[in-house]
Amino acid sequence: MNQPLLEVIKLAAHYGVSQALFDVNLTIYPGQVVALMGRNGMGKTTTVNVVCGLLGCSSGEVNFNGHGCGQMASYKIARLGIGLVPEGRRCFANLTVRENLLVAATKGEWTLAKVCSLLPRLSERLDQYANTLSGGEQQMLAIGRALLTNPKLLILDEATEGLAPVIRQEIWHIVANLKQAGQSILLIDKSLAELLPITDQCVLLERGCTVWQGEPDELDADIRDRYLGI
Repeated sequence: MNQPLLEVIKLAAHYGVSQALFDVNLTIYPGQVVALMGRNGMGKTTTVNVVCGLLGCSSGEVNFNGHGCGQMASYKIARLGIGLVPEGRRCFANLTVRENLLVAATKGEWTLAKVCSLLPRLSERLDQYANTLSGGEQQMLAIGRALLTNPKLLILDEATEGLAPVIRQEIWHIVANLKQAGQSILLIDKSLAELLPITDQCVLLERGCTVWQGEPDELDADIRDRYLGI
């Protein structure tokens, strides 16, 4: 079996004196799509922040592509090959679409032309400023920007939140195409109907702990009600 691309083991993390993560465990193998799931406030985005070096881990391990990166600076982790599409998109408002895409681009399979082919809306708006785009177009821009870093692992944190249904379907189609191309992906999203068909593994968090892991078809109604219901 392949070695894990990302391995998170017994991860704990704090915001100041407040502990947010207690025992998070997840593994992603090359080419896998893994869904990190749970109710609001259970530690999903905090886990992503630790993996990306935006928050230090208090204990446990974060290993990415053979490197221990639990205490590594975020820019060094990005250089190892983690591309983040953050919650809220965070495009550079005063830069054009082209400048947003190229600001952190690296040499590799993903080029500006290839991103524009995957996201044709962007090719029509390369010279527009990011703050003139719709919410859906900004989300596509955030995805394109992350892809141009040529990541080994792409992390999508609530990539369809707050978008119109037709745009949500476009985003899910893009994710499905990336999976088909062999891109390793960590997904956070609440849309189970769209999420589960493209997911290889699910990891459920409850109060900062991993409480269940398994394949999507093992995620029965009882587990959904216990950990994902209102």
